[in-house]
Amino acid sequence: MANPRLPDISEQEQILLYEKLNTYNQGKASYKEAGCYLVVLPTEGHPNYSLWFYTPLLDRRSFLYIEDLKPGIVASLRLVTSELWYSNRCILITNYNEKRMSTHGDDLVPFGKYRGHFLYEVSKIDPGYINWIACKFTARIPKQERFVKMAQAYNMVQLDKMLKKKQQTRPPSQYLGKPGDKLTGLTLKVTKVRLEDDPYKTGLDGTIPLFYVRQRLTTIDRDGNLVCLTLPSKHPSRVSGQLPSLEHAYEPGEFLRIASARIAAIYESYGVRYTRLNYVKFNK
Repeated sequence: MANPRLPDISEQEQILLYEKLNTYNQGKASYKEAGCYLVVLPTEGHPNYSLWFYTPLLDRRSFLYIEDLKPGIVASLRLVTSELWYSNRCILITNYNEKRMSTHGDDLVPFGKYRGHFLYEVSKIDPGYINWIACKFTARIPKQERFVKMAQAYNMVQLDKMLKKKQQTRPPSQYLGKPGDKLTGLTLKVTKVRLEDDPYKTGLDGTIPLFYVRQRLTTIDRDGNLVCLTLPSKHPSRVSGQLPSLEHAYEPGEFLRIASARIAAIYESYGVRYTRLNYVKFNK
């Protein structure tokens, strides 16, 4: 599936965004087997991006509408990746396809208290009812068989979103090892960024002050363990506490793919355990 041109960002920003999305999708299941989530570009009369679900369960019109997102692609992707971070399905960006995405009424509930409502509407207010259709309702005619499969797909979406709630009740953060241990293949999500001047490298070039600003990142892994690392700037800035344009400024919600690192220290603060890393090497 080709990456579409995004209307609200520059070409350079688009390249960087797709690179980050490719990194996010690394290790996810094949969309041909598990399905995938689609962030669909705005269309005339619909200024927001929208979230859809592709499922191989359906042999035709296999794209199901989930919800509207934000007017901008960055905010929309941040919302989706945060909500579905623990899902094993990849996220793709695509244009709206009227032929494949328009509804023909197959997703209208034909019975019960939600008769006449769309499945996506019911999934927002009563996901348990969707689960009942998906797991316990018996189709009596061929049209109902497709309806049940659509309910099963919406139920998959609910289960993917529940993974986040499940992780939020996980055990408290643990240490990743002891100081000196080497770690490999880490995937970390940035939760907090703090900028500070490096006092040992900051100085004067003649009469011009040059600041080497470093980023102190607090991150979290898939098991809920908190990890800290410091990324020094390779280029100087003329403004204290501000990264130069040549440096990448990390933001909360961003993912780090670390090839290898060493544990510099382990410590506890207000009852929360942290692992601090150094000698960090990122995946290329």
